[in-house]
Amino acid sequence: MLKPSYSSKLLENAVEQFATLPGIGKKSALRMALFLLKQPTENVRKFSEAFVDFKENICRCSECNMISDSELCPICSDMRRDKKTICVVESVRDVLSIENTERYNGLYFVLGGIISPMDGVGPSDLPVAQLEERVKSSDIQEVILALSTSMEGETTSFYLYKILSRYTLNITTIARGVAFGDDLEYTDELTLAKSIENRQPFKK
Repeated sequence: MLKPSYSSKLLENAVEQFATLPGIGKKSALRMALFLLKQPTENVRKFSEAFVDFKENICRCSECNMISDSELCPICSDMRRDKKTICVVESVRDVLSIENTERYNGLYFVLGGIISPMDGVGPSDLPVAQLEERVKSSDIQEVILALSTSMEGETTSFYLYKILSRYTLNITTIARGVAFGDDLEYTDELTLAKSIENRQPFKK
């Protein structure tokens, strides 16, 4: 049975799918669906196929866990990058945010999350062993802990510090230009750039 606000079950289904996206309400979803309806069929087909292709063929870089089209992402395979510095971040979005500053030329390691007992995420749920192995097997001289400054982020940074302090390398953290509790992806590029440039030794 159709809802009174829709004249078509097909339209309703399209709106429902758009509304599953984060930050998209029913009104915005309706606008998107009606916009696509006005487009040539071939354009809509390319639009949908792009997402299917993305989902089915995207992979994770074997070195840093960044999303990539191949085993090694463009950052890890770029010989111009500083191979002795790794910036540890929570998510792919954080990598993109830092790259947009154009002030960092090292490598990355994406944890894919942070320690959060309330959410059931512990150290064993994160690829900490992979990070440690990378530090052991490569000539890494500095690890930058660029996690969010929330309580969970600070807890994760301290845990990583305890693991990595066994090795001879500098362990630094981003400067406090990023306020306590802030996520990197929502920090403006200038503040983030300065926080990276003015990084300091990690303190327990």
